[in-house]
Amino acid sequence: MERKELELNALLEITQAINANVSEESLYKIFLFTLRANLQIKKLALYVLDEEWACKVHFGTNHSFTQIPMDTSFLDIRATCFHCTDQAAEPFREFDTLIPVLHKNRLLAMAMVGGVSPLYTSLQESNTNFIQALCNIIIVAIENKRMTRRQIEQEAFKKEMEIAKQVQQGLFPSFLPNTEQLKVTAYYEPHFSIGGDYYDYLHLGEHQHMLCVADVSGKGIPAALLMSNFQATLRTLIRKTHDLREIVQELNYLIGLSAQGDHFITFFIALYDEQARKLRYINAGHNPSILMLADGKQMLLEKGTTILGALDTLPMLEMGEVEVSGNFLLFCYTDGLVETFNPNQEEFGQEALQDILTRHQQENPLVIQERIMESLHQFKQGVEFRDDITMLTLQVTHTL
Repeated sequence: MERKELELNALLEITQAINANVSEESLYKIFLFTLRANLQIKKLALYVLDEEWACKVHFGTNHSFTQIPMDTSFLDIRATCFHCTDQAAEPFREFDTLIPVLHKNRLLAMAMVGGVSPLYTSLQESNTNFIQALCNIIIVAIENKRMTRRQIEQEAFKKEMEIAKQVQQGLFPSFLPNTEQLKVTAYYEPHFSIGGDYYDYLHLGEHQHMLCVADVSGKGIPAALLMSNFQATLRTLIRKTHDLREIVQELNYLIGLSAQGDHFITFFIALYDEQARKLRYINAGHNPSILMLADGKQMLLEKGTTILGALDTLPMLEMGEVEVSGNFLLFCYTDGLVETFNPNQEEFGQEALQDILTRHQQENPLVIQERIMESLHQFKQGVEFRDDITMLTLQVTHTL
């Protein structure tokens, strides 16, 4: 009767502590006091599985078990085991009973007991059942705390990602021209909620138009933050100068300072002058944009330099210039488009992209991008995209 009263009092105290939402540390202290003082257990070590096994409570032992890894030979035990430490590693031989704590046959904790007081010399079923029940209550309560904490953290992260997504969407141009003479269309699909691709368009005056695409190495928030910084820098520079060489050199310098060698950016920028009917561009390590001329000729715009942010000084910086006296279409994209794979690990590739552009060159740019995505989905046959996908298309129709 006395033992039963002690057990009921212990369960009541722990239940009240759980209802009061006390900390994990406090629950472990109550557990320790209950077994050591009320039930007069002499030796105990409680190992708990969080991300890995660790000893959370121990007393009366000859070793400091908080510094000793869990004996992996115990991990298959699913019922109370007497004298099963005889063949265990030396530190664990001072225990005589192992009491597993399970949830749906998943081992959550292991109570190791030794040196039971004379009152409980045999550790009969009722005693081990109570210790197991006590462990279950404590461990389940702590597991629920962790799950609640993880859920709160996930909700906070989800909210932060949503804010980051909204901020990133704000980086893209809110207006793209759509006149009979000049049409600009864009398509953007991030691999995750936020991505490392970027495109932009700016009308620089009565006759000049700037458009660009970029791709940051890496993914997620770090890439998005760097791209945000890149966009702000580019827009500041373009207000000061239309010299593409100067813009690219300054971008390279500032990216090097910001990224500290951890990231780099591939970049394509083009400046179209309606009056002069010229297209100037620089390709900084990016996939070559495709220029489609009225006569059906295709040009890959590859002149430029290396990726931005990798070197202090850009080597052999060269600006390309093309006369575009007739109608033309300029198609810019990021590598996620051509580096899409099918189940046979075959790559979509640039050749397939150029073939689609040839067949649909005369159509509206939005239709062209739709045709590309249709072909891409048909090609990949359900395989997930591995990267962000960005397309930016400029179509110019000269009137007589």
